[in-house]
Amino acid sequence: MAEALLKVDSLVSGYGDITVLHGVGFEMAPAETLCLVGSNGAGKTTLLRTLSGLLDVRGGSVRFDGNDITRWGPRQILAAGIAHVPEGRRLFGPMSVIDNLRMGAYLRHDTAEIERDIERMTAMFPILARRANQQAGTLSGGEQQMCAIARGMMGRPKLLMIDELSLGLAPQVVEQLGGVIAQVAREGVAVLLVEQDVTTAFELASKGVVLDTGRVSLQGPTAELSRNPAVRQAYMGLA
Repeated sequence: MAEALLKVDSLVSGYGDITVLHGVGFEMAPAETLCLVGSNGAGKTTLLRTLSGLLDVRGGSVRFDGNDITRWGPRQILAAGIAHVPEGRRLFGPMSVIDNLRMGAYLRHDTAEIERDIERMTAMFPILARRANQQAGTLSGGEQQMCAIARGMMGRPKLLMIDELSLGLAPQVVEQLGGVIAQVAREGVAVLLVEQDVTTAFELASKGVVLDTGRVSLQGPTAELSRNPAVRQAYMGLA
């Protein structure tokens, strides 16, 4: 059996004196889309921040693409192929859309390929082509999310992590972004998705991990999780 692209084993992490993640473990295959679901404060954002090197690992290990990246910093992790689209998008507001995309490729030096990838991103998100020279901070919420995803893709990641894909966005925008996530996966990029709308998350992802107070309470195919009575009642508002 081929080695997992991402293997998280007994991961412990947190902030200051507070431990948020308590022995979290799961695996992802190449080109797989996996969603993290759970209530506010369950540790979803903390997990993404730890995987991207923004928080130190206090216990356990993380392996990615055959390498132990447990103690790596953010720059090393990005260079290895993990891109993080953070909650709130965190665009460079005064900069243009195109310059934000170029910032996503700041570790790359293949200038011609970078320009080709910009063309690819603006084809994937046509609105960004129309807003190319507009300040990113003046975009609508949906347009900012598209720009943030495109910026993440500019690093040519093997794993794209997206925190709160649909937060504050109209349903038709979320539907469009869902189509992009599917396209990204078809291109061979794995997607680790944090999504407040569990129904949407289960539609987009083939596998899910349920976090409860910093621990994995359930994981498995989303088709099975969506039928689980506990999940339906706690996270989907269904009996």
